[in-house]
Amino acid sequence: MMYFLVSQSLLDAPSSRRDLLDDEVERRTAGIDETVRSAIEAYRAETLHGLLTWSIVALGAALVLAGVLGWFLAGRALRPLQQVTETARRVAERNLHERIGLTGPKDELRELADTFDAMLERLDRSFDAQRTFVANASHELRTPLAVNRTLLEVALGEPDISDDLRRLAPTLLATNERSERLVEGLLTLARSEQSVTEPVAVDLREITSAVLDQEKGEATRHGMAVTSQLRHALTTGNGVLLERMVVNLVQNAIRHGGPDGTARVWTGPRDGWVAIQVENTGPKLGTYEVEGLFEPFRRGEGRSARGQGVGLGLSIVRSIARAHGGRVVARPRDQGGLLIRVDLPARVQG
Repeated sequence: MMYFLVSQSLLDAPSSRRDLLDDEVERRTAGIDETVRSAIEAYRAETLHGLLTWSIVALGAALVLAGVLGWFLAGRALRPLQQVTETARRVAERNLHERIGLTGPKDELRELADTFDAMLERLDRSFDAQRTFVANASHELRTPLAVNRTLLEVALGEPDISDDLRRLAPTLLATNERSERLVEGLLTLARSEQSVTEPVAVDLREITSAVLDQEKGEATRHGMAVTSQLRHALTTGNGVLLERMVVNLVQNAIRHGGPDGTARVWTGPRDGWVAIQVENTGPKLGTYEVEGLFEPFRRGEGRSARGQGVGLGLSIVRSIARAHGGRVVARPRDQGGLLIRVDLPARVQG
């Protein structure tokens, strides 16, 4: 439009007025008239060309400036929404203690963030109450179970014990021991579902080596051959919980490895993480069964016949891994058995 207006406003070359002049004047002015006309045409063409060039440059600069300004304004407008999304992702991966705490004007995004914070607060209180109840109930059950075990052991030592009690006592002791393991597992599970507040430097290699020495007798009783390849795997966390995680992994492999089975334990760095991997023989499992093994009180087909556990071992493993910002990967082996790998964040050296 600007180009059209300017082109119309510029004077065209002067029209011929030879009809008003005599032949002599026409001959004298013909050369001058042609020169003026050419100069005016050249000036008009140069002006329009310059206008077109600068118009294109200005249009390009305006588009670039509009794009940058739009990106900046969109970023400022969507920043609160991005904050909400990042907080929701961290909460889903770690714990419910974080809050968005969005500041600024009381607009729709601020109202959304406040509603999300209120929901997190209610969920946090609910889960804390659930964990507290499980921990308190389990703790209260430990004393009577310990008393029952002591009374049974004392009764078995009496010389005049009745034959009925002598026959029932081993069954009662086994049942009591199973209940104690269940209570201990519930306590560990409730404790492991909380975030690690004071992490310390931990080497999975040292923990795993100690656990394998501790479980040698258990492996011998089950006829399991356990091999290991242990490399340094430095992470940070709660050493007691991480030891319990390794114990559960190793015991799970030993107890479900099958007659004359084998288990292989590996620790070391892996793709920016540190990991412990436990692989054992055993009955064949379907891929659809693996996830159920990590649910409380659930075991796969063919794994419950041995009656060794209470169905909390792998649930505790996953809870401890999550509390440390890690992940658990499990898959059935083609030859039978299971492979479980726990990845934990590597310790930052410094």
